[in-house]
Amino acid sequence: MSAKTDLKPEHVSDIIQMALSDHISFNDIQAQYGIPEKRVKALMRDTLKTRSYKAWRKRVRAFGDRRETYK
Repeated sequence: MSAKTDLKPEHVSDIIQMALSDHISFNDIQAQYGIPEKRVKALMRDTLKTRSYKAWRKRVRAFGDRRETYK
């Protein structure tokens, strides 16, 4: 089952932009769209190219702890 099955295309685009941003947390995405972190990751995996997804995950892992500090 695809992570984006019941989402409108414009919402998928917005969620991807939010997830790619270093200024928006997974909690913010969940508050706005009701989508938990695990589903956002699945959506990103289904939507982005493999290398782009891996680079994004690496960046999120590396800066995840510091992310709250910058907001």
